[in-house]
Amino acid sequence: MKNILGLALALILGIFIILSLDSSASFPEFGTVDVNDRVSAEYLDQDNIDDVGSANIVTAIVVGYRGFDTLGEVTVLFISALGVALIFGSKGQKRLDLKFKPNFMLKTGSKIIFGIILVTSLYIILHGHLTPGGGFPGGAMIASAILLLYLADDKFRSNIKSFKILEGIAGSLFVVIGLLGLIFATYFLQNFIPQGTVGELLSAGIIPIIYILVGLKVGSEISGIIDNFLTEEESA
Repeated sequence: MKNILGLALALILGIFIILSLDSSASFPEFGTVDVNDRVSAEYLDQDNIDDVGSANIVTAIVVGYRGFDTLGEVTVLFISALGVALIFGSKGQKRLDLKFKPNFMLKTGSKIIFGIILVTSLYIILHGHLTPGGGFPGGAMIASAILLLYLADDKFRSNIKSFKILEGIAGSLFVVIGLLGLIFATYFLQNFIPQGTVGELLSAGIIPIIYILVGLKVGSEISGIIDNFLTEEESA
């Protein structure tokens, strides 16, 4: 009964938040802004459109013009996560005991909020070439959702092995895409697939693909760091 009550209260709170944001003047109605009419005049020049086809000039710079630097930044994060794992990680580990015991309301509400955060993070990652956002903030949001479950449930522990596999696959595919640009185009990480129409979801060539890989890699690495900090060795 307590779980049902907690779920009902969390749903009511979520509906209240959505309705409040929907009626706010700060959030225009979805679809009212025509990106194609504004993008070339306000955000981009013709050279950027021809080169990367991104409606977000920041994305064009971070993942397009300096994509090799972005690969280096992801590598730095990987080294940091590896260092934390070497210091804190071990085979025999258990969840760190919290100084408080989460109640049913916190546990139930966190699972709902976890879904909301995860969907929002995926939206930010998938639309990084159209609006502010992308792989790094989206990946950080994924990790924040994992952190929420750790803090709201003293029994929760994520599957770190799966995170390590996901991080390795995402990083490897990032490098593979860069090498394909070298093979099918002229330099590393150069776009080699059609760019599509600027402002549409399926546009900007390889940039959305890279952002998905970056988001998965960042999210899995930071989640691994969180697990290492919130676990401890089992007593003999």
